[in-house]
Amino acid sequence: MMEPSWHETQKVQYMTTATLERVPAAQTPEGPAPRSISLEFSSASEVHAGLEEAVAELIEVAAQEAACGILVTRLHPGSYTVALDESVPFGETYESIAA
Repeated sequence: MMEPSWHETQKVQYMTTATLERVPAAQTPEGPAPRSISLEFSSASEVHAGLEEAVAELIEVAAQEAACGILVTRLHPGSYTVALDESVPFGETYESIAA
């Protein structure tokens, strides 16, 4: 059996998971909670942190409703939408790229 040469690389994928519990909506916040957040980034270094923050904000809303998950859509380079989406199961976050 041959050992891999130094030219070969290994692809590693990282996945972030979050566990959500259903929280009864005892109090309604002032005004309706956002169901969608549009984001524009000027540099690639801002994307990860910005998307994580938007997803965290919508996780709070999704946990109150316990009816849908979150869809992160890349519209074009630097432009994203993070939204509650009924096609995504509660407690999950999906990613898509707009065609």
